[in-house]
Amino acid sequence: MVMQEEYDLIIVADNEAGIRLDKLLAERFKESYSRTYFQYLIDERLVLLNGEPVKKRVKPLCGDEIEVQFAASPEISLSPEPIPLDIIFEDEHLLAINKPAGLVIHPAPGNWSGTFVNGLLYHCRQLEGVENSLRPGIVHRLDKDTSGILIAAKTLESQQKLIALFASRGVYKEYCAVCVGRPLEGEIRAPIGRHPVLRKQMAIVAGGKEAISHLKRLGGNDRLSFIQVVISTGRTHQIRVHLKHLGTPVLGDDLYGNSSINHSYQANRQLLHARILRLNHPITGEFLELKAPIPSDISHFVQKMSIEVF
Repeated sequence: MVMQEEYDLIIVADNEAGIRLDKLLAERFKESYSRTYFQYLIDERLVLLNGEPVKKRVKPLCGDEIEVQFAASPEISLSPEPIPLDIIFEDEHLLAINKPAGLVIHPAPGNWSGTFVNGLLYHCRQLEGVENSLRPGIVHRLDKDTSGILIAAKTLESQQKLIALFASRGVYKEYCAVCVGRPLEGEIRAPIGRHPVLRKQMAIVAGGKEAISHLKRLGGNDRLSFIQVVISTGRTHQIRVHLKHLGTPVLGDDLYGNSSINHSYQANRQLLHARILRLNHPITGEFLELKAPIPSDISHFVQKMSIEVF
């Protein structure tokens, strides 16, 4: 079982048609990567043209889709950095932190340093799986501006077993959020896939991957709600997409929300927090319940709505 890597999906523009694939990509990402880097990715079959691996000399046509899966190469290396980690649990196999909003999980375009992985390498000097990977120890993700519980593995064995545990829905995942309006409570079962037009976004689409969320309103007023969301699946942007689908987006969400409402409330990030994870330890079998305190920006709105913070 492998975890999906960081990737980007681009559509070939009319002025790019007929340009060699490696050159085209080097021009698209000239601020971050060299042509040699993309030649490496193409040779490693990490670049797909219309869903298929190709040679670097191929010349895409206007409208073609290119999917780039970023990975470590001989010209990219990870450096340990003394980034503070708010550790909630740690043993010789894994650790769990309370991730602050704004912390990127692993190196990617525009964020080659200052990530959780850089801090993890500094904290765990003997971390396994560092070679040829941009995400050693990573078993699941939180969006950059989502806060809360994040688990990382310290050994390859625990990493593989944790990834399998998440994939088999063996982890209880509970979030809390502030959203706009008053969402319907209960189960949300709506498939998620890539947005057909806005390719940086996900959306509810026919033929998308199964996505199941369970929503409970904990309180609020006529304008905002404080909610609990338990997710049975782990699709990209799942909670944010489901809440947009209900017409009650996460407050502060600049991708799926309402910019004017976000601005009026001075919400500077999506107010979404991974509060609880429950799982059996991948090596010892011990039951773990990991909790991350609600951050101050969310509790600010909760208190204004006169809701008791649990």
